Amino acid sequence: MTGQLPLDLRLSPRYGEEDFLENACNAQALALVRLWPNWPRNMLLLSGPKGSGKSHLGAIWAARAQARIFQAGAMDAASPPALGAEQALLLEDAEQAPEKELFHLINLFTETGGALMLTAARPPDFWGVRTPDLLSRLRRMPQAEIAAPDENFVAAILIKLFDDRQIRVEETTIAYLAARIERSLAACAQLVEALDREALAQGRPVTRAFAGAVLRANPRFGCGEDDSD
Repeated sequence: MTGQLPLDLRLSPRYGEEDFLENACNAQALALVRLWPNWPRNMLLLSGPKGSGKSHLGAIWAARAQARIFQAGAMDAASPPALGAEQALLLEDAEQAPEKELFHLINLFTETGGALMLTAARPPDFWGVRTPDLLSRLRRMPQAEIAAPDENFVAAILIKLFDDRQIRVEETTIAYLAARIERSLAACAQLVEALDREALAQGRPVTRAFAGAVLRANPRFGCGEDDSD
């Protein structure tokens, strides 16, 4: 597909609570986030695949708790004492943290009573943790898992993403896309960006036929369903 090269005007994600789409796949996790500060313990481990909404839920909690947000992959030996002094902390991608530092950090928050939320792609039993005491502490943390979205939720996500870009798309086009793409928030975001860029390049609206052409040209977005209808 060819045409004029558009400017790369990527939109920053909106992480307000009013922007979060609730569905059966994330309802439990959202309820636990909203339960704060009345958590049975001051900790929560939230897991879900990439693009499932973990960062959005984390941002909602961080705004409520006035928590610092920190990437686990950036942790080093000096991190636990500094982060442990926070009254509330959101540690993103916790499975990427060095085990010794993560163990120390959890112990610090247990001692101080500070609020700690961890996000990860999968539950801790799948991290390959080699420190038994760390795995034990992770298993004891209250946990919530975000499941893969169903087709109706994918359609709602697509509508929101198109609205964010002020792109008008017919319901039939939304239904066509929702039935054919991978069921993940990440795939939805990437597809909408690709459609937006190609529509700008060609000066065309996002119709069902146009969307089908983009899908056929980008099989990475598909989930393997027949595209013959």
